[in-house]
Amino acid sequence: MGKPVRWLVGCALAAGLLAPAAAAAPPPKWVGAWAASQQVPETRNELPKDDLDDATLRQVVRVTQGGPQIRIRVTNVFGTEPLTVAAVQVARPVAPGSPAIDPATTRAVTFHGQAAVTVPAGADWTSDPVAFAVKPLERIAISLHLPKAPARQTSHPGSRTTSWTVKGDHTAAADLPGAKPVVHWYQLAGVDVPATAKAAAIVAFGDSITDGFGVGPDRDDRWPDALAERLQADPRTRHLSVLNHGIGGNRVLKDELGPNALARFERDVLAQPGVRFVIILEGVNDLGTLTRDGPVGAEAHARLVHEITGAYAQMAARARARGIKVIGATILPFAGTPVYNPGPANEADRQAINAWIRRPGAFDAVIDFDALMRDPARPDRMRADLDSGDRLHPSLAGYRAMAAAIPLELFLP
Repeated sequence: MGKPVRWLVGCALAAGLLAPAAAAAPPPKWVGAWAASQQVPETRNELPKDDLDDATLRQVVRVTQGGPQIRIRVTNVFGTEPLTVAAVQVARPVAPGSPAIDPATTRAVTFHGQAAVTVPAGADWTSDPVAFAVKPLERIAISLHLPKAPARQTSHPGSRTTSWTVKGDHTAAADLPGAKPVVHWYQLAGVDVPATAKAAAIVAFGDSITDGFGVGPDRDDRWPDALAERLQADPRTRHLSVLNHGIGGNRVLKDELGPNALARFERDVLAQPGVRFVIILEGVNDLGTLTRDGPVGAEAHARLVHEITGAYAQMAARARARGIKVIGATILPFAGTPVYNPGPANEADRQAINAWIRRPGAFDAVIDFDALMRDPARPDRMRADLDSGDRLHPSLAGYRAMAAAIPLELFLP
């Protein structure tokens, strides 16, 4: 006797459900063109709530890779409640340090086909592609209208770039007369472009030395900026972008300014679109804060060295597992800085960590910033001609020297 009709129909339906779907076009690939690490801003870097209630926030960023489209990543990663963004527009700014834009270039940004988006607490939201062609090293203005201020702001305080706030929805306005300037970024995490066959991103991962302490607003004079310019000037490397994921005051092991490096590595490195390289330059704040409040014993120094190098090993393993080339950068000398008042034991720690970084196999490659920046007569101190004056951060000449010392061959096949 034949099988019941219902059984045969069920088999046919199951077969249909399990059959391979018709081949669909693969989703387009993207690569990060600009990005910034996020944190909860310190009280001094927060905007007053009223400045973001029913307000337009216009922010300028410089992309390090070009393309025929862009997409914008809005962030609420440290928010405690959902964040609604009612409108977003992109345009070309008229001049550095000015809120004025060329209105003929203005394009609306949508999110899942809508002008508005509500980003859950703790999340990012990537926009739909926008038909807005950009060139490498070009600045773009991104204007967000927030109907209500975030319950808790998500920010990158070290923007070194001027932003503006003004009441109401002026996202498409050619200028913002009376707008309040502020040298920080808020609720904005990244800009991507469509990836060409060879396109890839380099993440510069670090602290204030990578974030560009001492660089004036709207100048783009950080060492990752200069590296991006070198890459674009060389035909062999024009397919590469640079994403600056430095946070001023950041530490490898403990939260201070921003989440610790190991905690933010997944979001700021591994999750970045198109990332194929990471340069890790971080640890000086861990070394300095160890004795900031007074001396500690030899056991504490040894433990710090062991924990920092262990964290480096963790980051290297995670990067390699994703096919990312991980490049270690040696920690710059900082003796004499009044920020930390380091002693011989701190210098011994730095030397031990740098020896580990230089050890074959610890990283896939090494950039020896220590050898470049140290004073030959006093190796525990920075060269005077490359020092900003605080014995901790490089000068503008120092940042340029750092970028110039990076072999571009590190990023070739």
